[in-house]
Amino acid sequence: MSHSEELFSRAKEFIPGGVNSPVRAFGAVGGTPRFIASAEGCYMTDVDGKRYIDYVGSWGPMILGHAHPEVTEAVLSAVRKGTSFGAPTGLEVEMAEMICQMVPSLEKVRLVNSGTEATMSALRVARAYTGRPKVIKFDGCYHGHSDSFLVQAGSGVATLGLPNTPGVPAEFTEHTLSLPFNSLSVVEEAFSEHPDQIAAIICEPVTGNMGVIVPEKSYLEGLIRIAEENGAVVIFDEVMTGFRVAPGGVQQRFGLDPHLTCLGKIVGGGLPIGAFGGKKEIMDLVAPQGAVYQAGTLSGNPVAVTAGLKTLEVLRRDNPYPALERATTRLGEGLKKAADAVGIPARVHQCGSMSTLFFNDGEISNFDDVKRSDTGLFARFFSGLLQKGVYIAPSQFEACFTSIAHTDEVIDQTIEAAAQTLQELVG
Repeated sequence: MSHSEELFSRAKEFIPGGVNSPVRAFGAVGGTPRFIASAEGCYMTDVDGKRYIDYVGSWGPMILGHAHPEVTEAVLSAVRKGTSFGAPTGLEVEMAEMICQMVPSLEKVRLVNSGTEATMSALRVARAYTGRPKVIKFDGCYHGHSDSFLVQAGSGVATLGLPNTPGVPAEFTEHTLSLPFNSLSVVEEAFSEHPDQIAAIICEPVTGNMGVIVPEKSYLEGLIRIAEENGAVVIFDEVMTGFRVAPGGVQQRFGLDPHLTCLGKIVGGGLPIGAFGGKKEIMDLVAPQGAVYQAGTLSGNPVAVTAGLKTLEVLRRDNPYPALERATTRLGEGLKKAADAVGIPARVHQCGSMSTLFFNDGEISNFDDVKRSDTGLFARFFSGLLQKGVYIAPSQFEACFTSIAHTDEVIDQTIEAAAQTLQELVG
């Protein structure tokens, strides 16, 4: 028995499913999850000593690679000064200033502890600002595990095939309208059917939780236009795409101006943190300035903020985005070529340093299209790569993330491993 198998067996005795986040359990791909002992650069090493090229990157935050020396040193320095104060710090001010400088639409921002907290809080503020109860989300988009959003959700909910809202009373989601992604007509119809009832549209402007889907700029512009015409607000969930596809996220890449934005992952440099922000007149409703209550004991934690600040500083200083995009394109083109060579239908979707290889021979523009992918083939592909030392997300409904540590040599090694695996799969 491997050490990972032993740990997984022990974990299942005391942790539901043996993991602390469902998709980690390998339920959709089979086998035993690898328990990780350490990571550096683009590599992770498990408790059995096997090293993997990592394209999960802690599900997105590790854009600089694991254990980046500048981030590590900054965190160690912060820890020596104290790990939590429950009081304001100058670091929080620096972080808020930097976020607002980098993300075009943000005038004020509130730090929280996770992406789920960010989306939950942004919706609360949107409802207060508009005086309306309903929210539009899109099928396959995942906005954290708060009750209002667990309707037709992506990410682990889709991966595991779970019911939409077990444990959540119907009354909690009766105001959530889940619509097909990438269609403006269904959004217009929803506003017609629910006049003066819809507070907000929340979307992943480029999806990652059902795999990467990049809509046309006109679609995102249309969402903002429809919302404004109907007195609602648009919330961009850029927890995954923020600082990942461009310094200012999708909204900077496409030149868009949402009313509220949710952030996480990279903004914490690998430590738990989130943020939501937007227009001053909306954010001024948040307590203590306004009456919309939101609080958190560890919000603005000095260690997490330090990690995030240093990560954002490196990104602003070095501007690795062109190189990241080139590396990700190199990976995607290599994977597609490898699939074509053995006659396996596949499509690669990419935005910046996010990408997904879909085992699918049709156009992919929404969750229904994604669900037609060959998940059984993906599971076998995943297992083959894992055996060859390449660690990708254990789900067809997720993204892969490239970091600055993924060199051309590493990318080529990955493509070679994928080509060998695909060849094995066709016999």
